[in-house]
Amino acid sequence: MEVVTRGLDLAAAVEAVRSELADVDAACNRFRSDSELSTLNRTHDGRPVAISPVFHRYLVAALEMAAATDGLVDPTLGVSLRQLGYDADIDQVRRSTRTISTELTARRRASWRDVRVTENDDAPGAWVQLPVGVELDLGATAKALAADRAAASAHEATDAAVLVALGGDLAMVGSQGEPWLVQVSETTESAHSDGAQVVASDGGLATSTTLARRWQTTHGTVHHLLDPTTGLAAAEYWRTVSVAAQTCLQANAASTAAVIRGRGAAEWLSGLGLPARLVRHDGVVVTTPTWPEGGSNPADTAESAVQYQGVDA
Repeated sequence: MEVVTRGLDLAAAVEAVRSELADVDAACNRFRSDSELSTLNRTHDGRPVAISPVFHRYLVAALEMAAATDGLVDPTLGVSLRQLGYDADIDQVRRSTRTISTELTARRRASWRDVRVTENDDAPGAWVQLPVGVELDLGATAKALAADRAAASAHEATDAAVLVALGGDLAMVGSQGEPWLVQVSETTESAHSDGAQVVASDGGLATSTTLARRWQTTHGTVHHLLDPTTGLAAAEYWRTVSVAAQTCLQANAASTAAVIRGRGAAEWLSGLGLPARLVRHDGVVVTTPTWPEGGSNPADTAESAVQYQGVDA
């Protein structure tokens, strides 16, 4: 979803957003056999592979967020996701019960620290070297970075305030004191019953949840947020976490890490000074001190306002 504050600018904004999304889809879509990511993942022998400037940008961002979250948001979980049955678009995955091996183990052979990226002196882009047998998945960061970049491009093309929402990832640029009214909720169905309205200015707002991407396996229901220490679905102490930050990339990395971190996540987010709303597995809502309390009326708080369901689709 793209929104601008002047309707005449919408066409230019949409074109800017579509261009960025086309680039990231060709580079980072794990379910496209012709994407750079899929091509790289088919190379299991540990040799260096040349990558484009676009893929380089998104890979570096993923590695930076891994470092920022102490490895909780790890892009080297591709094999684990595939072994758990997340090997296609989520709608297709849900249509059948995935068979998973009883041999899945809590030990992983590599992590984000083992990915080697070096500059390419002979061509644009870089070289990347993965450990033998490792596959990448950039799902925890690519969509959020795409939202940031698309919003910035749309703002540059229109000189208007822009809001770009990609699933549960929201980026805002150019508000100039006229914030957006955002409806944060766990699902689109619950948007008017269990959500919270917040006023958001430039930056990012992201929601990560275990409720949206779930599927059945021969060993029970699993979700897509994996604990990198085990390669298995993270324990569901928190079922949904929403975080605001300077960028959507940072917000989504923090919300994902909080779900995986579990019990101590609220204190961790508070220590970082991040506004956050966490919904426990039993429905209890916990907020950090900087999260804005209560609902707001657009007429009272924002001249340019839009309602958006922050759902991790």
